[in-house]
Amino acid sequence: MLLDECLPRKLANHLTGYKVTTVPRAGWAGLTNGALMARIGGSFDVFITVDQNLPAQQNLTTAPFGVIVIRARSNALGALLPLVPGLLAALDRVAGSRFEIVSEISQIN
Repeated sequence: MLLDECLPRKLANHLTGYKVTTVPRAGWAGLTNGALMARIGGSFDVFITVDQNLPAQQNLTTAPFGVIVIRARSNALGALLPLVPGLLAALDRVAGSRFEIVSEISQIN
């Protein structure tokens, strides 16, 4: 799985059971969304971002990988940690070619 460069890299430590890398570690820092989406296919099975504009900019239904957009009050690790259980559940569902949003609201049961 690939974490977008707008996410803290330490989030990977909390995604136990998954092999995680970041956009900068993949050597793709600074790429536009379109160029990044073109490179992800075939290399990663899931892309995780907080970029709320991505679904409007890219046709995620045709991506050969899953996409998770996190909606949180900020992209700081402290704001993201409460969403980790929902994120882990979403990871089990989106591998392949699905799109899902994980938000603070979706964590309320």
